[in-house]
Amino acid sequence: MPTGAANTHVIVFANEKGGTGKSTTAVHVAIALATKGARVACLDLDHRQRTMGRYLDNRAATNKRTDSGLVVPRHATGDGKSEANFDALMTDLGADADFLVIDTPGRDDPIARIAATRANTLVTPMNDSFVDFDLIGQVHPETFKVTRPSFYSELIWDARKVRAKADGTTIDWVVLRNRLQHIEARNMRRVSDALDQLSKRVGFRVIPGLGERVVYREMFPSGLTMLDAKEFGAMALSHVAARQELREMMAGLALPETALAEVA
Repeated sequence: MPTGAANTHVIVFANEKGGTGKSTTAVHVAIALATKGARVACLDLDHRQRTMGRYLDNRAATNKRTDSGLVVPRHATGDGKSEANFDALMTDLGADADFLVIDTPGRDDPIARIAATRANTLVTPMNDSFVDFDLIGQVHPETFKVTRPSFYSELIWDARKVRAKADGTTIDWVVLRNRLQHIEARNMRRVSDALDQLSKRVGFRVIPGLGERVVYREMFPSGLTMLDAKEFGAMALSHVAARQELREMMAGLALPETALAEVA
């Protein structure tokens, strides 16, 4: 079971539903770690959309064009076909990295399932709605009490058993609640209660993620993140709030050593 160097912490972003901010969040985590001095590599397993790879390509192009000294993690894209290709890329990218950040497709994918078994930290971003919650659990239509885990929770449960059997590692599963602020308050409470119920049954942690902000979409062509303050000049209040969200998310992920330092 190749995982790069023995001390490489593998962070896998996985959710079979698209539109949850998965790739944007993965890039921000990677840049946050690299900005604090960690050696970070990134692997995009979505060879069709390649959102993470294109984001980092755009960042490298901006760095070359402006000579701004942006940190650009080494990154590659898998072929989406073979476990051998995935293993080779994991070994290569993880050889000299403190953290390997892996972004998976927003669909059922056999390589993504394998990637889940290689994670030290498995992050599942979701929007704060029962449409997204249905991926991991089902609720009663009147009481909103959890009735059973859904197929994805069972998939992750199996992945954790495979990893524990292989090398004794416990995968830290984190459910990331993105885009909280624009959801009606009663629905937020219901989703929160359901997540609390389900987390006790299947063993994940719940932390707040990134808000729904236009700035995240605007930064993609340049490959910038909320950490690139000098590229923005004077920062609007929404930028300041977004940076605070990122700080709180990084603290909640509770990654080893470098990640525990406050995001600048």
